[in-house]
Amino acid sequence: MYLSRPTGVARFAASSSSSSSASLFPGVDVDTTTKTGALHFEETKERIKKLFDKVELSVSAYDTAWVAMVPSPNSLNQPLFPECINWVLDSQHADGSWGLLHDDQLLMKANLLSTLACVLTLKRWNIGHDHMSKALDFIKSNIASATDENQRSPVGFDIIFPGMIEYAKDLNLNLPLAPTNVDALVRKKELELRSCRSNSEGGKAYLAYVSEGIGKLQDWDMVMQYQRKNGSLFNSPSTTAAAFMHRNDDGCFDYLRSLLQKFDGSVPTIYPLDIYARLHMVDSLQKFGIARHFKEEIRSVLDETYRCWMQGEENIFLDASTCAMAFRMLRVEGYDVSSDQLTQFSEDLFPNCLGGYLKDFGASLELYKASQIITHPDESVLENINSWTSRFLKHGLSSDSVWSDRTDSVVKQEAVNALEFPYNATLERLISKRAMESYSGDIVRISKSPYACLNFGHQDFLELAVVDFNTLQRIHLKELEELQRWVVENKLDELKFFRLHLGYCYFAAAATLTDPELHDARIAWAQNGVLTTVVDDFYDGGGSEEELDNLIELVEKWDPDGEVGYCSKNVEIVFLALHSTVCEIGRRALVWQGRSVMRNVIDGWLALLKVMRREAEWSTNKVVPSMGEYMEQAHVSFALGPIILPMLFFVGPKLSEEMIGSCEYQKLYKLMSTAGRLKNDIRSFDRESKEGKLNSLSLWMIDGGGNVTKEEAIEAIKGDFERAIRELLGLVLQENTTIPRACKDLFWKLMSIVNLFYMEDDGYTSNRLMNTVKAMFEQPMDLDALLNK
Repeated sequence: MYLSRPTGVARFAASSSSSSSASLFPGVDVDTTTKTGALHFEETKERIKKLFDKVELSVSAYDTAWVAMVPSPNSLNQPLFPECINWVLDSQHADGSWGLLHDDQLLMKANLLSTLACVLTLKRWNIGHDHMSKALDFIKSNIASATDENQRSPVGFDIIFPGMIEYAKDLNLNLPLAPTNVDALVRKKELELRSCRSNSEGGKAYLAYVSEGIGKLQDWDMVMQYQRKNGSLFNSPSTTAAAFMHRNDDGCFDYLRSLLQKFDGSVPTIYPLDIYARLHMVDSLQKFGIARHFKEEIRSVLDETYRCWMQGEENIFLDASTCAMAFRMLRVEGYDVSSDQLTQFSEDLFPNCLGGYLKDFGASLELYKASQIITHPDESVLENINSWTSRFLKHGLSSDSVWSDRTDSVVKQEAVNALEFPYNATLERLISKRAMESYSGDIVRISKSPYACLNFGHQDFLELAVVDFNTLQRIHLKELEELQRWVVENKLDELKFFRLHLGYCYFAAAATLTDPELHDARIAWAQNGVLTTVVDDFYDGGGSEEELDNLIELVEKWDPDGEVGYCSKNVEIVFLALHSTVCEIGRRALVWQGRSVMRNVIDGWLALLKVMRREAEWSTNKVVPSMGEYMEQAHVSFALGPIILPMLFFVGPKLSEEMIGSCEYQKLYKLMSTAGRLKNDIRSFDRESKEGKLNSLSLWMIDGGGNVTKEEAIEAIKGDFERAIRELLGLVLQENTTIPRACKDLFWKLMSIVNLFYMEDDGYTSNRLMNTVKAMFEQPMDLDALLNK
């Protein structure tokens, strides 16, 4: 055929295996080998639901020690918070250290920092001499870690640790440190201070954050400029305690007192963290593919986050990670949030904040993900953020210098996935598989000191995700068997011209429509995906002109036993397969919709066949259409129309004739199909040029009169593609429209799977994609292996 087509290759035969089953989902069979399976599943869900109620933060020995050092305003010889001293005395470990118990030997710097802070506290109040003796032995034995570049360094360590050594001298505390160790630490501190002071606003914020390491030499007027509405400095108890000791500020006091009341005589290293922790929890549940089990809880979190967003809550807008995550998740769920709030994180301004100065890899990753949710043509701030964060992440990965709150390998893999699979080319099922494979079990982050929060990634998340994934996999295998029988029953395997890629078609549906109850939608997607390929191959050289016209007439009459008749066996097979499938879809849709949708589905097929016939005539007659003429036909011949419409009838909402005929529906369909066609044209250009076929890329070059290169044409088509998907995403996320959100989501999901298929080649010839498809159906997740890797 003269004009381009989505192309593919040979047969994918997915193997399947039988399994006994028990019910974790209504109406779904799952393994019955243990009757406690369903009960355990529900118990796990309930434990996760309880995590929404309260953000549990670990206590920080380092920060508690600094709060314990605060003297009473009435007597400098009396502690203002004696309960913190009691906590220090009660919380020393057997090896003499203080800090979060963790098996990561690369956290020794953090243990040194916490232990020295506790020693200073005890020396300041002249108590706990046995505790101090054991602690000093620990410091002496491990001081080499303080200058070990391979150790994970708490934020500000190179300023704070030497600063505390100097404070020890003021307290007449003799630390068992060799002069060479002390000199090396002091030199590093001086170098970092000089660097900060020459780094404008970002450096100033950092110096304010590590104020306890600067002490008397600090500019406390400058520091107090960073005080938040809750009275804290950076939500950091240690910084706030240091500021209170020097300024006796009421706001600082109120913040510290409220923390001690909440945490019973101790404090965490950062507070509050509720908004970030809950958003991170929601994000984790979504990535693990189990968010549908917690719809009410997630909606509550997002509603509260939106309320805070609209009120200008500092704990959102003063933290890049929280702000980026809130923006992305709120916008994707249809909340009206402006990207203007992210201006402060543009390339020029981000270095002025604490996270920017620290070159926070995790924050940059969140900003990158947020920057992809562009729904308006004039969101230059998101384009700016997308540009600099992608460069920053790629540089961090290539330089092998990434240290993060999470383990190095996990954060690197998350960044690799985000860069390789953008938001417009992701599939829920693949995301959840990668999330499980990347699970580290480490819920510890590191700021000034390490801290743990169960909301960051409780093991229950993984356990639920594995059961859910494997249960769905068994469902998918049964549905694939059903589809394989359908192919044989309709004799589609007898068509010699037809490229049967059933596995790909079903993979697209199964990886996108993950709810177990969406069986009918998945089957309809896969069947119509196969049938559109049948007619595509038929009209692309597989059939004669007589056969092409015969098929159109049969569909117009819609009577398999009528007077039209079949001019060939191929026509008979194609039409009867189409007729029986559409009729079955109509019968099933009647239950969901309460009305007949047969005419809608038939009309969609008829429109596709007529456009394909017209393109076949262009090819035969060597017609060179204008770009406008081509796209008007090509977005229809891309053949997503007969796939998307039947699916919509099986996802829940009732769709009236008026909805399907609305301008909004037509626009959604055209944008989705246009984006898919343009992506296909870019990938298939070289092959189709050799075959003498035209597509949008070649037409763009022809319109340029020979002055437009292939590379220039590709960039132009890419621009058209980006504009189409942005407009599509904006329409999908827009609230209070004619088409229900559950239906609009399918337009985006179908576009995303098309974009993913065409990321490397023409859609069906990627070995990597073939392996991914097979893994989806053949490889169950092994919980023990994931936990012990």
